[in-house]
Amino acid sequence: MTLHFPNPSRSFDSIKKRVSFWGYDSVIEVSFSVEKSALLKLYPSMIDTEAGFLKAFDSVLKKIHEAAENVYARGHLKGNFAYNLSADDF
Repeated sequence: MTLHFPNPSRSFDSIKKRVSFWGYDSVIEVSFSVEKSALLKLYPSMIDTEAGFLKAFDSVLKKIHEAAENVYARGHLKGNFAYNLSADDF
């Protein structure tokens, strides 16, 4: 299992207050979301706006990718291809 993040796209979900992004395991697309609590843990000065969420996300992207890889490694054998990263994952 090797997870790659070639697509730099990310999107803000204003209803659920999270940022979504995608990774790939070979040709399989895997969806991830990072909760507000996780972003605040990683970037405590985050402002509660779309721009603030995206700035926080971009600032700690390496840590987010590392957490995504760890969470995916635990769940992909169960056929999961969508993951929500919370503060506990960091």
